[in-house]
Amino acid sequence: MKTLNKRTVVIVGGGLTAGLIARQLTDKGVEVVVLERGGDHTDGAEAKLPTQRDELRWDVRQGLVQDWSVQTYSLRYHSKDVALPVRWMEAFLPGEGMGGAANHWNGHTWRWAEYDPMLRSHHVQRYGAKAIPADMPLQDWGVTYKELEPYHDLFERLFGLSGKAGNIDGQVQAGGNPFEAPRRGEYPQKPLESTEAGVVFKELATRLGYHPFPTPAANSSGPYTNPDGQKLGQCQYCGHCERFICEAKAKGSPEVLLYPMLRERKGFEIRLHTHVLGVNYDSRAKRATGVRYLDLMTGQEYEQPADVVVLAAFTMTNTKLLLTSKIGKPYDPVSNSGVVGKNFCYQTNSGVNLFFKDRWFNPYLATGSTQMVMDDFNNDNFDHAGLGFLGGGGIGASQFGGRPINSRRLPPGTPQWGTAWKKANADWYAHSMAMGIQGSCYPHRDNYLSLDPAYTDAYGQPLLRMTFDFRDNELKMSDWVTRKMEDMAKAAGADIVGPAVARKSPFDTRQYQSTHVTGGTVMGTDPKTSVVSPRLQHWDAQNLFVVGASVYPHNSGYNPTGPLAALALRLGDDLVRYVARPGMLS
Repeated sequence: MKTLNKRTVVIVGGGLTAGLIARQLTDKGVEVVVLERGGDHTDGAEAKLPTQRDELRWDVRQGLVQDWSVQTYSLRYHSKDVALPVRWMEAFLPGEGMGGAANHWNGHTWRWAEYDPMLRSHHVQRYGAKAIPADMPLQDWGVTYKELEPYHDLFERLFGLSGKAGNIDGQVQAGGNPFEAPRRGEYPQKPLESTEAGVVFKELATRLGYHPFPTPAANSSGPYTNPDGQKLGQCQYCGHCERFICEAKAKGSPEVLLYPMLRERKGFEIRLHTHVLGVNYDSRAKRATGVRYLDLMTGQEYEQPADVVVLAAFTMTNTKLLLTSKIGKPYDPVSNSGVVGKNFCYQTNSGVNLFFKDRWFNPYLATGSTQMVMDDFNNDNFDHAGLGFLGGGGIGASQFGGRPINSRRLPPGTPQWGTAWKKANADWYAHSMAMGIQGSCYPHRDNYLSLDPAYTDAYGQPLLRMTFDFRDNELKMSDWVTRKMEDMAKAAGADIVGPAVARKSPFDTRQYQSTHVTGGTVMGTDPKTSVVSPRLQHWDAQNLFVVGASVYPHNSGYNPTGPLAALALRLGDDLVRYVARPGMLS
């Protein structure tokens, strides 16, 4: 192993959070090295026509996603079960390459509810402590929405978000989300154009007394120049967002808005094709001394010393690196002790299909966030007293792209092959739409991450083991909110509806839901129940910081990107202070 010269800040993972942190640091002259296991997609086949439109290569075969033959996870549903490796993951899709998963994302960008960072206190105040089950380890984050709001605002301007405000400085705005946390002003860009599915949903929801609004989107509704001078093109509604890089550079992504600018800054370096094997840790001094990584192009192992180490990788990788490096006490559900790996959450989604003989939907004309949605049954926006569950979900009508391989929305009872199957495809392809729920997922004592004792990856390291299933709270929530959605669907005037399918157990890794896995390195004010402080500083190593969805103690009914970006920008500012004067941040 070759030891390199010490650097000031080393960031593990070259995705969205790393780019945002590096933006803040390099702006103040602090040197940064980013270590990314993948390559540069900027000028590859995935980023230009006609190869960008290859559904088989980028979607079906997951061309931009973690290589499951090299590194996967194992799964079991309960801590007493034996886990088995997941050989091909569809449920969630970690990215690989400069920019990470935020290159192939759809672009939904939410600010979570104002009460989300104080969720346990909120529920106790509204429903009493007994409303929180003993096996649901909800906890507050130790930070407030008000503290994060300036960073939400900055991120939305950096990524040119398209949307309609619903709450400006406490004043509800017509056409926006009346349940949203207060914001200081409108979105940087106007909302995306609504599809026919959105028109149907908006009319339906309004007629039923609900509050529909366009999903906030990192798909650019017009030409846009951000505060750093980086440019976005206007969205072409091509239907190739999720699992694809945008060839028109119209989707807010790190490889468009962050890394080109960072590579021009003095003191910034990104090393591609570098797989980090672990964090070097001095347990006596309680300090991280650097990281070990493998150069995937040469096979050479390196040790990179650093004054500050930041884990800014995907949820699973952040957790695995702490566990394999033996930093912090692993979580144990039996003794209910330890912190690393606890509160692993996913999302609780469901849907229903609607078919209209006399209505034309163009499923190919779409963006990654072409959705009309409502929050009336999301999170705690409705009274949960007596319902037997906590949490909820946003209900919306989405149209993300009608690509030929995977876009086969067919009525119930359609044969799976043959002449009748072909005819049904022809009859209904342009005459159907979907309604869906993106639901919250609260922590459960027996949902957590740990190291697998039996299986290893291509580097000889233990697989990260998921102990996870949808527990009673999420099943009850999904059933209740899905019935609300089904009632709406039946009132839409469709010729064929459904059936509406609520989330069921067991968790199926073969079915895509979202890439929104959270927890494992959770934040909080108590070292006994959290891995990092509210400033994302590791309790057992003051110069080690962790950022990303892994620090969320629960998962909301929203995409995690908004708060994740706000926390990353704040951490960048905090690290400027820390480098100047090391110590526990407050």
